Amino acid sequence: MKNKFDFTKLKEQTASLASKATDKANEVAQNLKEKGSQAMEQVDLDKVKESASNIASKASDKASEVTKSITDKGTQMMEQTVQALDANGDGKLDIEDVITLSLKTDQVRIDRSAFFKKEFQNFCPKEQILKAIDTNPSQANISPEIIDRVANEVIKAERLKVTGISAALCTPGGVAMAATIPADLVQYYGHMLRIAQKLLYLYGFPEIDILENEPLDSATMNLITLSLGAMYAVAGTDSAIKACANALSRGVSKQLMKKALTKNVIYQCVKSVSKWFGVNMTKGIFTKGIGKAIPVVGGVIGGSVSYIGFTKCCENFKKTVSETTLANPNIHLNAKEQEIFDASFAIAAE
Repeated sequence: MKNKFDFTKLKEQTASLASKATDKANEVAQNLKEKGSQAMEQVDLDKVKESASNIASKASDKASEVTKSITDKGTQMMEQTVQALDANGDGKLDIEDVITLSLKTDQVRIDRSAFFKKEFQNFCPKEQILKAIDTNPSQANISPEIIDRVANEVIKAERLKVTGISAALCTPGGVAMAATIPADLVQYYGHMLRIAQKLLYLYGFPEIDILENEPLDSATMNLITLSLGAMYAVAGTDSAIKACANALSRGVSKQLMKKALTKNVIYQCVKSVSKWFGVNMTKGIFTKGIGKAIPVVGGVIGGSVSYIGFTKCCENFKKTVSETTLANPNIHLNAKEQEIFDASFAIAAE
């Protein structure tokens, strides 16, 4: 007969092996713990902190050095640019400087008669074009649809020309080469002045007194300043231009118009526009580079933004001049425009 298997003895042996395994595991764990404590005791925490602090300090010093270098270069670039553009010698960069220099650029001045002959030749008979030259397109009975069509075409043409200049202004090379900056900036505003003249003429304004190699008189400078202000939707410019247009439609003398543009309400608007441009251009050069010195509606110029910005400026100005009594005799001044008209031209007549 076979012997009976002893389960009790097997359980005792198993328990003994498990106990020994547990003791061994505890021994190993204790050994590791003691070695870890010894390693930590050998680490000098104060030295670790000191080393980390030194690294942070050096990084901060390097960042300050780089920042100072960039600021110094930016300041130097701004000073060089302002010096190159300071046409009136007052030590500041303002819209008067840019207008003066831009008008010296080739083909900025628009000959009103030649412009009408070229743009209306495919739409109107010769006699009608000549009447527009003697009076204005509205009085020559050129339809608003034709005038608007021509306006859109000349805006498109100037926009294509200005895109290449704005791209050069926004490239790193263009920013680094301060010597090229004034020329690019002046060319950009040259196109702004070209489109301003064209839109003024299309919507009824007489030819602006811009003589080659001659300084602008104050009244002409102020009218151009107001026009650029209206392009950027500077407060008050829209109403000021409409008040001037209303006076011209009533046949005020050139002398009376000059007085209104250089005194009182309209002149205060001109000063506000000049201040707005001065702040935006100088601030743009110093903080963001010359490419940002050209303010646009809702932002600053940069790459494709210039295309949109130039278009918006033109649309703003087209809307202003197309809604005057010169462009449409049936339009009436609103309360604000009438107030400016009464104050400006009543005082100017005294």
